[in-house]
This record gives sequence, C-alpha cells and structure tokens, in this order.
Amino acid sequence: MSEKIIALVDGSIYSESVCNHAAWIAKRTQAPVELIHVLGRREAPDKTDLSGAIRLGARTKLMEELAELDAQRAKLVSHRGRAILEDARTIIDRDGVTETTTRLRHGDIVEAIGEIESEARVIVIGKRGEAADFAKGHLGSNLERIVRASHRPVFVAARAFKTIERVLVAYDGGTSAMKAVDHIARSPLFAGLAVTVVTVGNETPESKKGLADAKALLQAAGIQAETRVLPGQPETELGKLVDEEGFGMVVMGAYGHTRIRSLVIGSTTTEMVRSCKVPVVLMR
Repeated sequence: MSEKIIALVDGSIYSESVCNHAAWIAKRTQAPVELIHVLGRREAPDKTDLSGAIRLGARTKLMEELAELDAQRAKLVSHRGRAILEDARTIIDRDGVTETTTRLRHGDIVEAIGEIESEARVIVIGKRGEAADFAKGHLGSNLERIVRASHRPVFVAARAFKTIERVLVAYDGGTSAMKAVDHIARSPLFAGLAVTVVTVGNETPESKKGLADAKALLQAAGIQAETRVLPGQPETELGKLVDEEGFGMVVMGAYGHTRIRSLVIGSTTTEMVRSCKVPVVLMR
C-alpha cells in the first residue's frame, strides 16, 4: 500500500489552503490524497435531560420529541461533514490530482489519526481550526495535540497557498532537526527546491560540524543547499529571515533537544507556527 497524504478538513477558512497544499505535495510525490473530516465529540447530540419534573405522559412525549431532534441533528451534522468533504475533493480535483479518497470519521481527532497514520506520508492540517480564537492568535488545540501524538511529519498549512521554491530549515542539532534534514534528503517533495539550513545562536565547533554534515547530506541527494549561523534568539531571527528573504516554507523539529518532549511543543516551534505566514513542516 502506497503512503497517502492525509489532509484534515473542517470547513474553516484554512480548509481550502489545506487542500491546495495537499495537492501540491501529491503532484510532487505522486502520492494519493485522503481527505478526512472528523465529527468530534463536541458535535455529538446533546444528552441533557430537559424534561424536568413533568408528569409521566407529557414527559414521555417530550422525550420522544427530544430523541427525534437528536436524530435529526446527528443527521444534519453528518450531512455537513460529507458536504465539507465533497467541497474539498472538488478543490483537489481542480488542482489536478486524480487519486483522491474521502473519509468521514466520528470521535476524537487524535484517536482517529492514530488509527490511520501508519498509512500516511504526511499529515496536512490548518494552523487554526473552525473554533480557534483568531483575535488572540491562538493555535488550534487539535494542531498541538496532533503534533504531540503523531509519528509522521505534520505539514501546517498557511492561510493562503503560494508556490514554494525556497525552504528554510531551522537546525539546532537536536534529534528531530537531524531527522528533518534526512527526511528532506530522501523525499521527492524537496527535489528542485533551494534549501537553507540555519542555526541561530553562537557559532561553535559543534554547530559548524552539524551544519557541514547537513549540507553534505543534502548536496549528496542533489539538493541545492547552503548554511548560515545567525546571532540572536531563534523565535525572532527565524521569522525575520522568512519575511525578509521570501522563504516559502519552514522545516523544523517539533521539539528542541533541551525540551521535555513528552509534555510540550518547543517554545521556538510554537512561536514559528503562530507567527509564520508560510507553511511549517514539523518533524518528530
């Protein structure tokens, strides 16, 4: 079974971008796309008992009416989910991808991803979901949960799709950063793209060797690569570099090597995903 591009669509304003980016990945990797919409527990019918202390006959009738309303609501939620998937498939088809499937799932989104991620090449998700607080700039809670749980690369789509030609790799020498470079070297997704590997902080013999090894690995794979060391703080300098030099995508480890990996996403990672206007690929 070939690995799929799993694209999560929820009907938010990020859904079209998720589809556009999934199609772009599919055309470069020749992988099929599976569009998934998850009906979460918050969309389950309301089980609250509204009958109160009504006399028995009236209470029975009310309960029957409430049960019918629950059934109608569940049916409408499913219809909406299928409509979201149909719209998403139309976008994927329009972008020229011919091998696409759809799947409507029920339950918790992380559990749903856990059941199918062995089939995935990459998981594509929007930066924020339908219920995100845009005013406060919060990341979608599902995004953070998926990044913590997934063992596959997570591609966080920006709000709008733009053709990607230049890639910035945030390299801190940690295990997930080294895995990111190895993934780039092996993946057809990055063929023909210009890659810059950047370390932020003081230059040390260790960081110089790490960057040299990363460059050699990428060049051996036929990828045009250069390296840089920038002074300052990663949260500030990486975002500034993306804006000033027009990088189209950032690749980084989901966790820095000094972070408690099982508990939190690294602070630099969180800030990059929150502030970047380009897609961010997170590697475990």
